[in-house]
This record gives sequence, structure tokens and C-alpha cells, in this order.
Amino acid sequence: MAESGTASHDRMKKRVLEGSAPAPFLVELGIMTAEGRVKADKQDKYRQINRFLEMVNDVADQLPEGRELKIVDFGCGKSYLTFALYHLLAVEQKRSISVIGLDLKEDVIAFCSSLADRLGYESLRFQVGDIGRFGELSAADMVVTLHACDTATDAALAKAVGWDASVILSVPCCQHEAFGQIRSGELAPLLGHGLLKERFAALATDAARTALLEAAGYRTQVLEFIDPEHTPKNLMIRAVRRKGSPSGKLEKEKLLEYRRYRDSLNLDPALERELAAAGRLPSL
Repeated sequence: MAESGTASHDRMKKRVLEGSAPAPFLVELGIMTAEGRVKADKQDKYRQINRFLEMVNDVADQLPEGRELKIVDFGCGKSYLTFALYHLLAVEQKRSISVIGLDLKEDVIAFCSSLADRLGYESLRFQVGDIGRFGELSAADMVVTLHACDTATDAALAKAVGWDASVILSVPCCQHEAFGQIRSGELAPLLGHGLLKERFAALATDAARTALLEAAGYRTQVLEFIDPEHTPKNLMIRAVRRKGSPSGKLEKEKLLEYRRYRDSLNLDPALERELAAAGRLPSL
């Protein structure tokens, strides 16, 4: 999507990583030269990293202060953004943090662990593991889950809510569950075409997720993560724990709103099942 000159200028002003000095993690990842110049074929990745850090920066003041922050990145992959997050909070902002990156691929975790060692990122570690079975922490302040497939996103969101995470950043991927559930006579012209149904199911799933997070005590936003020409999975759900909601009244209203929406489409979302089983939704 093209930006106006003013919007583009504002975006450039907000870039977190711009400066004359090279960022060591970007050099190691092959995005930037040792002289601090972004490589021509890595401009898209550089813009993606900056966009991610803008989104983190916007809610960084919602994170606790005066103690070590615990952060988990579920499905971290090659961890470009995990390293960027560590750089922002630990290196640039000098916060005390402990970050865990979790992924199922052993070779990816080995690569990331080696890079963290080379960079001297002592409080960043990576391990092989499944999101649903991860039980190492009893609490976390920030949970990141980018492109975890289908209901793996829901498992990550449920973990985050269970930990009362202050900030959740999620870019969902491959929302297959709703595709097999959605039924609506009124929407037959839409649901009768596979491609349209697939795209609608993805949006319907993410709408359900945001509604459930609202009912669980969060303020949510759905933001454009990176431009659509780079990937069709370009929506981020950003959630911040609400402070001082009076007697759960708002959460109950949000849950009723969610149920009406869910029933209108015949949905049975994994996230609702997980949150309900954990007692993390308000009683009506």
C-alpha cells in the first residue's frame, strides 16, 4: 500500500534502528555491512524489523519496571525479530530482561544459540520445544508469537493469558480450524467459494481471538505488520493487559459480545476452549 509523503516521513522518523553505527546483530545476520550500510537485497527485512520494533516501542511503557522482564518468543524460527527485540530492550534501553526463544527445529535453535553466544547476549537463550508443552515458566511479561501455524497461535495466546503477560504480540498464520467450522446461510455466497471462504475464515478467526483477549482483560489492536506484497500474513494482534477494570463488568460484556459473534458463524475456537479450561474467562 502506498503511503503519503507525510506518512512516509513520519515512519522514517520513528525508525528505531536508524543511526550511523552498525547494529552487531544485523551485521551477523547479513542484513547490514560492517560499515552500517543496509544491503540492497535486505531492505525489505530491514523495514520489517523496524516496523516490529516500532510496535514494541509503542507499548514498552506497559511493561513492569524495577525488575527483570521475562519474555518468550514462541515459534521463533531464525529469530531475526527475537534478536531485534533483545537489542532494543537490553542493549538500547538497558533493561534487565531474560528472553527464551522456542522452536521445534533443532538446526534453527542451534544456529540461534550460536549467534547469541557470538553477540554476547547472555540473557537470550533458545531451546527446542512445543508451545503447548512448554512449562518452564510460571509467569512472563511479554509473549511474542509470529507465524505459529493454526491452533499453535491459540496455544501461545492461552499461555500468555495464563501468565498475565502485560504485552502480547501475535502474527497468526494458517487459520485452518475455522475453515472447517464456519456455517452461515446468510453468508452462502461468500462461503460457497473456497478462496473467499479461506480468507474470510482467517479474518473470522483473528476477530474471535481479539474478542476473547478483550474478555480475558486485554485491550487489543489489529495492526498491519508489513506490506501485503511481502507476505499475505500481515496482520498483528497487539494486546496490552487492562489495568483496574471495575469488577469484571467490561470483561463480561465483551464475553457476551464474543458469544453472539461465535454463534452467528458456528465457531468453536481453540482459544476459547483453552481459556475456559484454565478458568481465564469471566463467569456470567
